[in-house]
Amino acid sequence: MKFGFYTLGCKVNQYETQAMEQLVVEYGHTVAPFEDACDCYVINTCSVTAVADKKNRGVIRRCRKLSPTATVAVCGCYAQHDQQALEKLQVDVIGGSSQRAAFIRACIQSAKDRQSRQVLDRALSRRSFEILPAGGLEGRTRGMLKVQDGCVNFCTYCIIPYTRGPVRSAPLELAVEQVLQLQKLGYKEVTVTGIEIASWGVDLPGKPTPDVLIEAICKAVPQMRIRLGSLEPRIVTEAFCEKLCRLSNLCPHFHLSMQAGCDSVLSRMKRKYDTARYFESVQLLNRFFPQCAITTDMIVAFPGETEEEFAQGLSFIQKCGFADMHIFPYSRRPGTPADKMPGQHPNSVKEERSRRAVACAQKMSENYRTALLHTVHPVLFEEKEGDWFVGHAPNYVKVYVEGEDLHNRILPVKFTALYQEGVLGTLQSQ
Repeated sequence: MKFGFYTLGCKVNQYETQAMEQLVVEYGHTVAPFEDACDCYVINTCSVTAVADKKNRGVIRRCRKLSPTATVAVCGCYAQHDQQALEKLQVDVIGGSSQRAAFIRACIQSAKDRQSRQVLDRALSRRSFEILPAGGLEGRTRGMLKVQDGCVNFCTYCIIPYTRGPVRSAPLELAVEQVLQLQKLGYKEVTVTGIEIASWGVDLPGKPTPDVLIEAICKAVPQMRIRLGSLEPRIVTEAFCEKLCRLSNLCPHFHLSMQAGCDSVLSRMKRKYDTARYFESVQLLNRFFPQCAITTDMIVAFPGETEEEFAQGLSFIQKCGFADMHIFPYSRRPGTPADKMPGQHPNSVKEERSRRAVACAQKMSENYRTALLHTVHPVLFEEKEGDWFVGHAPNYVKVYVEGEDLHNRILPVKFTALYQEGVLGTLQSQ
């Protein structure tokens, strides 16, 4: 049978989709492009906002148009959180945010006998880390290594603790074993990911800290580039930076979770740091990793956010000087405390503040990339885009060069000019 996959949301979802694709192949079936006529469509959903839920429903309806008789299977956070909505959409197989092997087996069986099935559990009762196959199908240059699942922060805007459950960590030996497997498969770079990798180890014997994991992974595959997923700012200490700056294959790119640049807004979000602690992390990273790329996310127009609070946020992000940012207008998420907070902003305010924040972020990105011009960086090339071959430098700057047959090669490139959201470059002789 032919299976088509569609992934919405975070890198953890991307990792889990790759694992499910491998399971399908292991069970003797094939993976086809999602746009093809397939026997079964698998949609791995996100539910971080109500907007994400709307996107999920749109993809489900699209499947019915692609192939009306195909089995439609939905898993992920949306399925975990609102199975009733999926039942109304007449989804054939409903899975959650765990038990992926059982879910794929249910998909195969439902495609054969046309019977509906559900593979669900109670997320808050989970206590063990789900082991999935590492790597993905052919053609990928950058792999992902999931080392952690779950979150217990309960930020006021977020549903994820309810859809993913408590913290569960991959044992250190498993993480090392899987990154070695990714190396054997030919990957040149791996992103260490999880729902909140800063909490890795809290549930393991002896409570090892994430720097121990990162060091072990980097030392296991010294020829492979290791990139970190999103980091909670409190994890970035002087000791953390001292240990990690000695790892030559650790990419100098740090996505430092922020969400707001104003202390009163951070407090309403129930984030566990303030702007002073956040800026301390920025300064430490810049000191130990010169010219590193620090990126972040920012939510604008959070309930009750005043113009003064928003202005404080803009001032703070300029002080930090981020290399890149994702700007999100606040989106109400039913089931979270923020959904019931007073001071919900109209779309006009969300759009206006988003424009201002995006303009600020774009200027910082230009400044960061301009400072890198006429310097040389090793670039991992991934694919063709029009006339260009594109890849990423260790700092995650996107690089465009003229060339052919560069896929999955790491080559030195001199940055010559700003281009779109990245830079143009010229290949250097080795």
